[in-house]
Amino acid sequence: MKIVITGSLGNIGKPLTKLLIAKGHNVTVISSKPERRSEIEELGAVPAIGTIKDVEFLAETFTGSDAVYLMEAWEGIGSLFDQNINFLDEFKKIANNYVQAVQKSGVTKIIHLSSIGAHSDKGTGSLQVHHHVENILRTLPDNVSIKFMRPVGFFSNIYRWLPMIKSQGAIIQSYGGDQKEPWVSPYDIASTIASEMEKPFNGKTVQYAASDEVSPNEIAQALRKAVGNSDLHWKVIPAEELLNQMRSAGINEWIANGMVATQQAQGNGSLYEDFYLNKPKLGETKLSDFAKEFAEIYHNQNI
Repeated sequence: MKIVITGSLGNIGKPLTKLLIAKGHNVTVISSKPERRSEIEELGAVPAIGTIKDVEFLAETFTGSDAVYLMEAWEGIGSLFDQNINFLDEFKKIANNYVQAVQKSGVTKIIHLSSIGAHSDKGTGSLQVHHHVENILRTLPDNVSIKFMRPVGFFSNIYRWLPMIKSQGAIIQSYGGDQKEPWVSPYDIASTIASEMEKPFNGKTVQYAASDEVSPNEIAQALRKAVGNSDLHWKVIPAEELLNQMRSAGINEWIANGMVATQQAQGNGSLYEDFYLNKPKLGETKLSDFAKEFAEIYHNQNI
């Protein structure tokens, strides 16, 4: 199959590219960074250097493909510290670009990376952007089949807490405790997408992706053991205090409010209601596996 991947060689894009090439597919990787060209070629893929904000570039790249993997990245839109960005509007613009490009190219098989929380536009905080994106993509004609992949929280996002863990010896959030929630490894997402690419699918359907179910306290315990820091713990602070901290750090106001609202939905479990109604088979990567990977970076990275 001829497959196009958006998202460059990120946490999902790189392992997905490797898996698809190993399966014998012809893979084109879209990246906005010219310096990625050689790395893409070294993997055996074809680089397409351009931006997902360019409909004509997308349409030309998609044309002749058997399947396309679509995703939007917060980092691709702009800095989370930029107060002038309307992230919801920007996500919608990218979704509309994809709709136009798909129609111009004639591609009829799409796997789209959505997210947990996409089932609703209320009570999910900043994750509501994925609900709007899915709805825009659903306007594509009936002959265009889409599988919306909805992963839960990424284990790899825990790396964002490294400075906090090293400086304060704690993971500080506005929720916590012993209530389990689902987490996923990008490797399991990539594996699922690679497998689904080879299967026939019709209509516009949803599939969740998860690797393990663990509580905040279990995460802290696993990381504490892996890095050898007996003081590492998960600390819960009031939502207003967390919001004020993010504001003081200069984080975009909409993002800050959205992140706090998302944590509230995590804490009361409402974020996962649709997930548990459509629970997938869990992937192979568990918290213990991630903790080992985390420990290597923890000890080798100076922050």
